[in-house]
Order: sequence, then structure tokens, then C-alpha cells
Amino acid sequence: MSSEEAAGSAGGTGRARVERALLADLLTEVGPERPTLCTGWTTHDLVAHLVTRERVPRAGPGLVIPALHGVTERAERSTGQAHSFAELVGLFRSGPARWNPSRLRRFDDATNVNEFYVHYADVDRAVPGFTPRALDPVSRERVWSALRLLGRTGYRGTSAEVIAERTDTGARRVLRRGTPTVIISGVPEEILLHAFGRRSAAQVEIQGDPEAVASL
Repeated sequence: MSSEEAAGSAGGTGRARVERALLADLLTEVGPERPTLCTGWTTHDLVAHLVTRERVPRAGPGLVIPALHGVTERAERSTGQAHSFAELVGLFRSGPARWNPSRLRRFDDATNVNEFYVHYADVDRAVPGFTPRALDPVSRERVWSALRLLGRTGYRGTSAEVIAERTDTGARRVLRRGTPTVIISGVPEEILLHAFGRRSAAQVEIQGDPEAVASL
């Protein structure tokens, strides 16, 4: 049985559990010293972040409140120093702490499909020659729905109107209102990567006013 099949059978059809297993497998395959798309982070740093995010309560606020980010960074360094890479991957693979609401499948899927897919790309796309991994149809639709909110935060630094256009269905969604208009075309998971700041790694096409495009 593959890791994907095992994750699916262990948690029903929870897609975040499948993404977790795929990311844990990739981390195990590449080892602790591989560079990532997260500037300054190796894979050891990345998995320390993932474990801290799910198991250290004091680190949570700093993930969303810039003034508290230093607390989160110190917790991540402490986690990374306290465990070997193999231990960290094992902790991540085993799932969040008991108190974490991500132990509930619905919450897990709502918050972690995006997170784990992006971090998979952080590892996989950090070196040349990668092959983009497409999401399954259910997760792709989940990402498309989530882009309504994620796009607003991902493009808050521009005054342009940002429109996402799916290349698989032709559907469009306004991610941010403003002027002039910029259109970002791709499958939802590639637009997600772009919105999450992985601009150079995301396989999208962008059309619009050159200055507006440059402001993204």
C-alpha cells in the first residue's frame, strides 16, 4: 500500500492527510540539507516549522501577527535543535498534537491542503528539472474556493485588480479589487503558489498593464 493509500484509508477521504503523507515522503527522500523556496531554509528548517506550527501553542500567534513573529522563530529554532531530521519528519507524519483542531478532518482539510501543497512545492521546485504535481479534483476545487480569501491577502501589496482565470475550466474569480486589471491564468494550485509568494516557481501566465504586473 502506498503512503497516499495508507493516509486515505487511515483518515477516510481526508485530503490533507494525503498531502501530509506525500510531503513526509518527499522530505525523507531528499534529506535534511536540501534548499527550499523559503529563503534561507533547508528542508530541516522547513519540517521544524511544520512541527512547531502543529505542536507548540505559543508559536501560533506569530504565524499571523507580525509583531509576534520573533516568538515563532525562536520556537522553530528550538524545535529544530531538539530533534534530528528523521525525528521531525516522524512527528510531522504522525499528525498534530491532541489539542490541535487539525485533528478533526474537516478542519484539517480546510487549513492544511493549501499549506502542505505549497510546502511540497517549496521542496520539490527548489532545484531545476522538477515536474509539477497536479492536485486531485477534490483538492483542486477546495483550493479554488480558498483563493477568494487567500488571494486578498496574497496580493494586498498591489493597487491593481487581480483576477484568477482557470485554464482547466475557464472560470474566473476576482481576488482583489482595484485598477488597472491583471489576469493570472493557470490551474488553481499554480495560482495558489503565486498568491503565496512563490512567484518564480508558479506556472502561470500574467496579462495586464506592465507596471501593475510588476507590482504583484
